[in-house]
Amino acid sequence: MTLLSGIRIIDLTTVIFGPYATQMLADLGAEVIKVETPGIGDVSRYLGTGNPDPTMGSIHLTVNRGKRSIALDLKKPEDAAILRELIATGDVFFHNIRGKAMARLGFDYASCKALKPDIIYVHGTGFGQDGPYADLQAYDDVIQAASGTTSLLPRADGNPRPRYFPSLIADKVAGHFGAQAILAALVHKLRTGEGQEVAVPMFECFTAFMLTEHLRDATLDPAIGPAGYPRQLDPARQPFPSADGYLAIVPYTPESTARLLGLLGSEELLLSPEYEAAKAEGRHMSLIYAEIARKTPAKTSAEWLAIFAANDIPAMVARDLEDIRDDPHLTATGFFRRREHPDVAGYVEMRPPVRYGAATEGDLGFAPRIDGDGAAIRAELAARRN
Repeated sequence: MTLLSGIRIIDLTTVIFGPYATQMLADLGAEVIKVETPGIGDVSRYLGTGNPDPTMGSIHLTVNRGKRSIALDLKKPEDAAILRELIATGDVFFHNIRGKAMARLGFDYASCKALKPDIIYVHGTGFGQDGPYADLQAYDDVIQAASGTTSLLPRADGNPRPRYFPSLIADKVAGHFGAQAILAALVHKLRTGEGQEVAVPMFECFTAFMLTEHLRDATLDPAIGPAGYPRQLDPARQPFPSADGYLAIVPYTPESTARLLGLLGSEELLLSPEYEAAKAEGRHMSLIYAEIARKTPAKTSAEWLAIFAANDIPAMVARDLEDIRDDPHLTATGFFRRREHPDVAGYVEMRPPVRYGAATEGDLGFAPRIDGDGAAIRAELAARRN
């Protein structure tokens, strides 16, 4: 039995935020019925390349695995009626359509609650609906900019132009918040029998995530200094060169820092007047990083890793993305597995990273075609009517 066996989620979300959230729940065994636009489907289907069928892109294979798809045009009364039937059978209804549009279609919270009194109604939004940004559109780049994230790289490397972090990080963080919110609401429902309306605003979720460390000296009121975590914004905080590549080395505690400098033959740095002055000003890590970078080219990455492992210094090789699939640890844990999709042929899938000792892993079904399960779902609803 899987962790979420018997939980049905009606998923009207698109792109990454919502589908990523429901994919994590599908991995836990929930039944996720993906409601898509006829003919076009979810935008995430077209993200990524490599498949002859453009509706089965690589990102779609990842964020929509284990789901069932039905295509419905909610402007048609007969299709809207099918969605109402589905909601009446579900535990969770999750959408990321603007609230006013959903009300016009007849799928606001009050309407859905009338169909299923204990429904958990989740609205993924760009911004909280009680603020001035409520009606603005939001995508990952917009949220990175609005949250101040685009100001971090300029602080770290001196290039004044704001830049995006090279990942759909805001979408994925909001997806984690969405999955967490659904699980919390399900626990509440199991305890009380009550459903509820849940709002998951992308801007607020991602800002909270980023400011966990970066609010820093602006945490106090009045602020005692600027926002921004100095250690992470230090320009010298980069992978260090070895004789044949680069290494991530983390001298995190005073003890490990002293031990690392001893291994490098640089113990005297900690006793120098320059270090004492820098420490008083909070910039001593720059000196340590510079000293590490000066010494590490003397040995290969493998030589340094052996030395650091023997002396309890955290370190790893800085790999290229193309090398990750051959990582020996991920290979040993079965993180990557090759599968044969009936419509796509061979592809590589990442298994859910968390292991649960008291439950079986869910059957990681394939990402569906547009309306690939439509006939079966319609037949199930017809049988339920009879």
